[in-house]
Amino acid sequence: MQAMNSRDRVLAALAGQPVDRPPVCNPTNVSTVELMDLVDARFPDANREPELNARLAATSYTELGFDSIMPYFTGVLESSALGAEIQWEGKDNWATVRMNEPIWRTDSDVVLPADFMEHSDTAGLVRTIEILKREYPDAAVLGKTFGPWTLGYFLFGVQEFLTMSIDDPEMTVRCLERLKEISFVFGEAQIAAGADVIVFPDHVTGDLVSGEYYEKFLLEIHQEAVETLPVPLIMHICGYTLDRLDTVARSGMAAFHFDSKNDPQKARDIAGDRIGLVGNINNPVTLYSKEPADVRAEVFACLDAGVDMIAPECAIPLATRLENLIEIPRAVAEWSRRNAA
Repeated sequence: MQAMNSRDRVLAALAGQPVDRPPVCNPTNVSTVELMDLVDARFPDANREPELNARLAATSYTELGFDSIMPYFTGVLESSALGAEIQWEGKDNWATVRMNEPIWRTDSDVVLPADFMEHSDTAGLVRTIEILKREYPDAAVLGKTFGPWTLGYFLFGVQEFLTMSIDDPEMTVRCLERLKEISFVFGEAQIAAGADVIVFPDHVTGDLVSGEYYEKFLLEIHQEAVETLPVPLIMHICGYTLDRLDTVARSGMAAFHFDSKNDPQKARDIAGDRIGLVGNINNPVTLYSKEPADVRAEVFACLDAGVDMIAPECAIPLATRLENLIEIPRAVAEWSRRNAA
């Protein structure tokens, strides 16, 4: 098969079409302290200033050899634009939403401000995508908009939102209906800026709630997201998800980015050909503390199971060694050569 560029490879895989080799596609974050120093673009400024953001994001393509570029490093941009207090950390730590005083308590509090997309943090990411599309047309540029369940955690507080879902499911549904508009507006702006794909993280994880929660609260909203956002969507949920993967596969999303807590062969068996799979190289142990040979073994296991695109399971530790990250595309290339032969 003729060699493909990175953008075409990712989009073909997401469409279920033939590819010259499986893509290495990063739906979350692969920035590291070492990469920040290499290109002189460090947190917190690289989270918020478009030129620095683009410079750091591009390293996944230029330095690591991934097929995709993901410029959204934190999980806080929407929350910042909505008025939450943010703890902006230095280059060795993640920015976080301060949870000591949630900004919303009931569904009537959930309001999308008219100037939401004019805030420096949301507008800044859009500008970053414009820069990346211009400078790296052969790469797959990914946007990201957090789903309503995750926004509920950030803006109501995790415990408060989960308690609401038990004590007042009707109010929870009303909150999600309002929150989804934030997800859609931010996603649409990134698509207009040139994003080829939108990652849609919504953390209804088995670590926090039962599998029934996904179908009860989110399936229809995620199906609506597919209808609303006119590019391929990659859903991301951390933690254990095999017990809800059958329902996730009904969402219409192009692919599901899954955690290393889930066996890739079991995930493939459940998903079948209904949804693509992206993942699921272990972060805290394999990428952070093991050797390239261990990374290669996990990549091979994913590919042997039929995982469509290879990626770390989630945002990597910021002190991850580059040799382990570079081993991911190397291992994919080696596996592809062996199978072609």
